[in-house]
Amino acid sequence: MKNKLNNNAWKFASIGSQFMVGIGIFVYLGIKIDNWLQWQTPMATWLLPLLFIISSIIKLIIETNKKNNPK
Repeated sequence: MKNKLNNNAWKFASIGSQFMVGIGIFVYLGIKIDNWLQWQTPMATWLLPLLFIISSIIKLIIETNKKNNPK
């Protein structure tokens, strides 16, 4: 039982660290794109992390649904 709890903790820590690194990368890319295009409003800085968050949530829902509903 303790080993299963440890595996779940590592799995969630991995998901959390991937999420934070992904947001950081997309914010950085958004800043670079906004500077390159010389936009007045930081559209890419807002949109790229937002798209990453939405796609990550959709991916997480699909993955957790497959594990709970095997066919």
